[in-house]
Amino acid sequence: MNKKAKQKQIAKYMIARFIIYTLSSFTLISILSFIIIMLTDNQIFTGDFGNGIKWISDRIFVIALFMFVVSIFLIFIFQYSQMIRYTATLSATIETINLEKKHDLQLPAIFKSVEEGIQRLQTELMEKERIAREAEQRKNDLIVYLAHDLKTPISSIIGYLILLRDEKNISEEMYQKFTNVAITNAERLDDLIDEFFEITRFNLSNVSLNYSKVNISFMLEQLCFEFQPTLQTKNITYQLQGNKNVEIVCDANKIQRVFDNLISNAVHYSFENSQMAISIKEDADTVVVQFSNECYPVDQEKLSRIFEQFYRLDTSRSTRDGGTGLGLAIAKQIVEQHKGTITAASVNQKITFTVSLPRS
Repeated sequence: MNKKAKQKQIAKYMIARFIIYTLSSFTLISILSFIIIMLTDNQIFTGDFGNGIKWISDRIFVIALFMFVVSIFLIFIFQYSQMIRYTATLSATIETINLEKKHDLQLPAIFKSVEEGIQRLQTELMEKERIAREAEQRKNDLIVYLAHDLKTPISSIIGYLILLRDEKNISEEMYQKFTNVAITNAERLDDLIDEFFEITRFNLSNVSLNYSKVNISFMLEQLCFEFQPTLQTKNITYQLQGNKNVEIVCDANKIQRVFDNLISNAVHYSFENSQMAISIKEDADTVVVQFSNECYPVDQEKLSRIFEQFYRLDTSRSTRDGGTGLGLAIAKQIVEQHKGTITAASVNQKITFTVSLPRS
């Protein structure tokens, strides 16, 4: 229920109650007036009391009208004061809400829908707070793991460089071996530093998009070509299906990052000697790109969290093979910035990521 609907509901409730009170007051005054007139006509009372009843009876219309006006005024005051009490109760209830413990709210009937809305909001806030705490914990753990992993390549590089410096009569074979080990560890160190940067620059919400017309078919072909050496290490083949000339208006660098992350993710989790399929489908308004690869089945609980920041399917301690767990979260954020959607589905031993983007 939106804001205007709630306002109308409360207004209708207050007006209906005001009308009921007014009609009740009118009915009561009319009955009293009728009784007084009947007592005067039948001369049931005599003496001063009877004269008093007759005096009231002679002016019954004016007195009834006065009592009716006064009753309306009192009803209005009562309604107004009650609304103030309701507002104060609502304000006090909202102030007692916290994210540590869920409270059972007890608001007046008039605020039944508001009570339900507050309870729903409290539940959502508590869930978001839980997710934020878990994400922060995962981030902190990941930084600790990365910091720990940094020591290994640094120690190795220093060790082999010292050997190269101190060994005067080293053979060419050993020289090449030591050099290759130092270069490999330096490249690993560079990857770890990139992962640190990835963590610190994760929030893309304030980044503006630079739109241009982009041929995403060509972009995917180019990315697949660049990934060929990585694909060959696991003997993975790929198939690119669909129209070879699909264009959309987007931020080319950001969308390329999405596709790069999805292909990289597919390579990491794919079986050896398997196939990766990329398909492009289009209609008048939308372009849909699907990435499918063969891997171990992913259960629904993991699948529902796969786009969370710092969430990794591979829960092993080391980050060497699994990255930071930011790739899919960043992909989702970029796609949503483009007013598109990204979903994941796992069936048997195949996982499929579907990216839907508007043409413009």
